[in-house]
Order: sequence, then structure tokens, then C-alpha cells
Amino acid sequence: QVQLVESGGGLVQPGGSLRLSCAASGSIFSNYVMGWYRQAPGKHNELVAAINGGGSTRYADSVKGRFTISRDDAKTTVYLQMNSLKPEDTAVYYCNVGVSFYTPGRYWGQGTQVTVSS
Repeated sequence: QVQLVESGGGLVQPGGSLRLSCAASGSIFSNYVMGWYRQAPGKHNELVAAINGGGSTRYADSVKGRFTISRDDAKTTVYLQMNSLKPEDTAVYYCNVGVSFYTPGRYWGQGTQVTVSS
């Protein structure tokens, strides 16, 4: 069993920054893919960024150059540094653990709200 706990969401002005954290516990292995997904009201859940055990990453086109995903396997924690935030980044952000860049795994965090507004 895997538990994921996100933190770091909040309200920020356009152009601002936030860092999300996701602490994982349970049967986590360093070769798992850890990712961040988001869901805005009325929209589908979408991949934001993911990172595998070797450090390879994948980003949504809409966040490339603004967001950076990283992981600390010693702490089994994954981070999402979000810079130059835009109102369209407003969503609930979910942490996920799986085995693929292209399909989310079955373990999800509870979500953290990110609101970008002036």
C-alpha cells in the first residue's frame, strides 16, 4: 500500500511561484514514476509533469519552461516548482505514483488547490 500526501498549494498572483511537495510512504521503489496531475473545473485530469527513477522527465507543453519536477528518493518525496504562474494554472493538483509516463498509476494523493488570481 502506498500513501501520498501533498502540500504547498495556495493562492498566488499571476507571475508568482509556488512549490508543491508530495511525501510518499509505503512500498515505494526508486524506479517508480512519480508525477503531478491537475484538474480544473469542467476539465479533464491532465498530466503536468512526471519523473522516473533515472531522472528523465516529461512535461505538458503548457508548463514547459515554467515548471520543474524533481525527486528526493532518500525522502521519497517529489516536488513541483512552479514559476511564472498564470490564471490558467488554477486547478487541484494531485500527486501520483505509477510505472509509466503515459498512464497514471493507481495511487493518488488527496490533492492540493492552486489558485492563480490577482
